[in-house]
Amino acid sequence: MLSNETEQKIEKLIADNHLVSQMELEDALTEAHTTNKTLVEVLVARKLISDEDSTKIFALINKIPFVSLKEIEIDPAVLKLLPRDVAGTYMAVPFALEGSKLSVAMVDPSNLQAVDFIARKTGYSIKTYISTQKEINGILENYTEGLGAEVAQALTKATAGQSAAQAEQKAEQKSFKDGAKDVEDLVQDAPITRALNAIMEYAINSKASDIHVEPRETDLKIRFRIDGILQDAMTLPKTTEPALISRIKILSNLKIDEHRIPQDGEAQYKIADREVDLRIAIAPITYGEQVVMRILDKSDALMSLDSLGFRGRSYKLIKQGMSKPHGMILSTGPTGSGKSTTLYAVIQEIKNVAINIVTLEDPVEYKIDGINQIQVNPGVGLTFATGLKSILRQDPNVIMVGEIRDHETADLAVQAALTGHVVLSTLHTNSASGVLPRLLDMGIEPFLIASTVNTVIGQRLVRKVCDNCKKPFESSAAATQMINSALGGILPKSEGERVAKIEDLGYEDLPIYNEKAYTLYKGEGCSQCTDGYKGRTGIYEVFELNEAMERLLVARATTTEIQKQAYADGMVSMQQDGLLKVLVGTTTLEEVSRVASDY
Repeated sequence: MLSNETEQKIEKLIADNHLVSQMELEDALTEAHTTNKTLVEVLVARKLISDEDSTKIFALINKIPFVSLKEIEIDPAVLKLLPRDVAGTYMAVPFALEGSKLSVAMVDPSNLQAVDFIARKTGYSIKTYISTQKEINGILENYTEGLGAEVAQALTKATAGQSAAQAEQKAEQKSFKDGAKDVEDLVQDAPITRALNAIMEYAINSKASDIHVEPRETDLKIRFRIDGILQDAMTLPKTTEPALISRIKILSNLKIDEHRIPQDGEAQYKIADREVDLRIAIAPITYGEQVVMRILDKSDALMSLDSLGFRGRSYKLIKQGMSKPHGMILSTGPTGSGKSTTLYAVIQEIKNVAINIVTLEDPVEYKIDGINQIQVNPGVGLTFATGLKSILRQDPNVIMVGEIRDHETADLAVQAALTGHVVLSTLHTNSASGVLPRLLDMGIEPFLIASTVNTVIGQRLVRKVCDNCKKPFESSAAATQMINSALGGILPKSEGERVAKIEDLGYEDLPIYNEKAYTLYKGEGCSQCTDGYKGRTGIYEVFELNEAMERLLVARATTTEIQKQAYADGMVSMQQDGLLKVLVGTTTLEEVSRVASDY
């Protein structure tokens, strides 16, 4: 607890700088006294001030200089002065060097022991600044002493004694004599383990969703998928391949001496205070064995529908579908388009102690407290169809089926929706309008589809423009024409009409229709992003089944006919939703064209 004198200083500082209104300040003071919390804790919890504001208040009261790291381009050579493990332990980031004085941003500059250790570790005298934990974490996520250098150092140690291939061969020979535990001990001590750890940590800190290990004829290529795009990370010598693959197999409890057939496994990996799950797929290819590791970060909080990018009418239709006591909500799109994430967000919205939610997934990607999750296991006969039959005997209110792949699963899902359950699931089609014909193709009767399907969602993922290096520019004549061609009937024609359109479309920064040019945004590229992009968001199209749609279903209408009716009912297409996100500065024309070029 802070002293009364310090609390009074904070109160005066907040009042003098008009950070909150007098009424809000008095209410917060009352809560602080009754709950035994500090005033700043209450104001942050009520979202009346930001974390940055609270850190600035602490800095002023304690007369410690504040630094905003997001406004500084840090020299990689300065970052290298402090190893990442030390930086993470003490939540301290070096950001400037002047002569013999190193400027370091810390969450807790009052930790004199940490300051002294950093001084001895770097060999410089330390000038401390305070910064927010969020900003320091942001630097740490992109903080590396150089993946190539770190791995090269480990591999140099490996090759000094024996080749990686020899290490792997010894491991295989030992496995027949002494068992798997001894093999793990052998490989754990090998420098190749340190090399793999460096690759894993770099991928996780870079927010990669997948790591690809790809043997080539003369080398070993490592690639990361970041924000949906595969990027080269580094190239390793061919001699490292056998030992690296063996280490990955050991991590995932796979057979290290099996090279002829594909193998699938899973593992857990811990980095600092974060734990990730790994889904590992190994397959023999021409030049060796390819490995793809999917990274599922347990520390990533499940997102809300709003944070996923749903806006306006689309958001309202999903909320309406969720509020119905039974029926189906179906999400569609290609692999990696965020379908499962959308269903998880729906579950987060409807989850409460009064209902039983059961999921059937392949695999369980995110573990959610309060719901019952079942993982498909075809090897023992637990398929989507057999699992769904079992779930119906477990008194569920809401059922999530990871994917509807065949007639049996589709029929069971429809029957579940007919018998008073809410069913959430995904299908693979190119657009929302393709869902209904796809169910017809699976042998589901039109009247059953009409009776059970409430809401259909089509989606893609686009990369977001980096907020740190975002710059405005005027659209070209061709870009303006393309935007107006797609959005001419949607954009408001006057300021008065804009208010109604904002309510309908959900984009507050919606511009007025312009025949000349629009202000668009792009990232210039900085230390916090990749090619001007950071993170992803969704572009969506959503429709509900009404009487007109039901008539089309009974007539076994085509995808085109259903799409026309959805537009007539007011549906915004994925391309249109993407272009609206372009106009408000969320993404770029190039991204929308990349993922929604089939519109």
